[in-house]
Amino acid sequence: MTAPIRNRIKSHRRIRAGDLLPHELNFRLHPDQQRAALQALYAKVGFAHSLLAYELPDGRLKLIDGHLRRDLDPDMEVDVEVLDVNDDEARALLLSIDPLAALAQTQEQIHRRLLEITPTEFEELKAAWRMTAESHFEALSATPPAAPQCPAQFLILVICRNEQHQVELLNRLGGEGLECRALLS
Repeated sequence: MTAPIRNRIKSHRRIRAGDLLPHELNFRLHPDQQRAALQALYAKVGFAHSLLAYELPDGRLKLIDGHLRRDLDPDMEVDVEVLDVNDDEARALLLSIDPLAALAQTQEQIHRRLLEITPTEFEELKAAWRMTAESHFEALSATPPAAPQCPAQFLILVICRNEQHQVELLNRLGGEGLECRALLS
């Protein structure tokens, strides 16, 4: 029998976005194109997705997911899902949430139909929606790059008694027109 899945959601709170602490190990960057697409989505639909945080011992909330939404308008009141996790678990979530979403497969026909029936006047959203499918389909059709072909090299490694011996050999062999390199292990 498998263990039951624990519900780690502790509470939901409405808080000023700028009062949330960004996670110092957030590895995601948010380029201007993504920022513009989120602003367009806010204009079209509004705020529709909670931020994810956990509570520190001093009562402050540290973000796990939602850094761009926090930074977009620090004065905006946002809904935050507060988790009952420790620092290790928060880091695991930080490393997992976006990559797990990226592993989802796109059903090309349904995605195309959704694009057809969902109009928007915001070019930033259209571009983001197209990029989702294009990047997925490119990844599926991409063949791995061929390994670069290196010419065969025939090498000799000489172990020297000391640095002075190494310098003597480099000078002597270099004087004979041989290409030599000094290595240290």
